[in-house]
Amino acid sequence: MGVRLMVVDDHRLLAEALASALKLRGHRVLAAAAPAAGAAELVIARAPEVCLLGTAQPAQPGAFDPVVRIKRERPQVAVLVLGPVPSPRGIASAFAAGASGYVRHDERIEGVERAIIKARAGEAAVAPALLQGAFGELLNPAAQPDDEGQRLLEMLTPREIEVLVRVADGEDTRLIAAGMGIAPSTARTHVQRVLMKLGVGSRLEAAALAARTGLLERAGPVRQYGRGPGTEAGPEP
Repeated sequence: MGVRLMVVDDHRLLAEALASALKLRGHRVLAAAAPAAGAAELVIARAPEVCLLGTAQPAQPGAFDPVVRIKRERPQVAVLVLGPVPSPRGIASAFAAGASGYVRHDERIEGVERAIIKARAGEAAVAPALLQGAFGELLNPAAQPDDEGQRLLEMLTPREIEVLVRVADGEDTRLIAAGMGIAPSTARTHVQRVLMKLGVGSRLEAAALAARTGLLERAGPVRQYGRGPGTEAGPEP
């Protein structure tokens, strides 16, 4: 017997394609709507058995607010979050909000259908490894890893932070030296120190690490540390 369900996603083409595929497999799809910001009202009004709710950024604050509202006003509706490859923290947040499971955007239709059936039956529709990580984070919040971006930032001097920002902007040694008013050899030394402290082997790796950990956003207006063209660097601050 088919499931009465809804597909709600910011990407209308994705929502419509998934809805069409599920209809072909015998399910009754009530709606395929976008954006997800209006998902809660739509689901509450139509009251499906299962809702596939898309989110592009499961780690973003408030990403699962629609799930909270749906479960508060329509507790009988099973909500499956549809999103990118998640972190355990994202899985934990989804379940904490009341979701019945998490399905990756790139999951095959057979996998999506299995998750829908499990959710309707009241089962957790998520891979066992992801579920284990999710509950581990919920039960042991103190065991969360340190803030890597902040930890790395504290390892660098203000001058090295400026160098890292310039490296991330794609500046080579000559441009770094000119922009900071230091000799190319000094700029090269700073770059090597940054790579060593970050534990990476190339400028590209350093830029990627800085972006991934949010280090650049935390650094703030670091270019104030430059001394201007034509001057040599003094002692490290």
